Amino acid sequence: MTLLAATALALSVAGCANGGADGGGTADPAGAPASSAVPTEETRTPVDTSTRTISGTITAGVEPGCLLLDDNLLIIRDEKLRPAAKDGASVTVTGRSQPGMMTTCMQGTPFLVTAIRAN
Repeated sequence: MTLLAATALALSVAGCANGGADGGGTADPAGAPASSAVPTEETRTPVDTSTRTISGTITAGVEPGCLLLDDNLLIIRDEKLRPAAKDGASVTVTGRSQPGMMTTCMQGTPFLVTAIRAN
């Protein structure tokens, strides 16, 4: 009988901590539903889908393997384009900015390169 009373008391206290069974009361942040943590359109970093062309001289970043063109971090996924991308090369690149993309280079705005041409 004591076990039954203790269980009832524990359930009663837990219900109060969560605002009761009717959903009333104020829930603390730890008790917030997981769906409230999903970013909304307003909080997501916008992705630039417009294509741009940039010309200049590639410079090496402070991290190994990082290449910059002005303030753009060149992200080259197509292996066929890599030979033209070297420190000191004068190039014209086409692609799009990805300001929200995470990188290990710590410099520049990520720029996804879709074409590169030596000048």
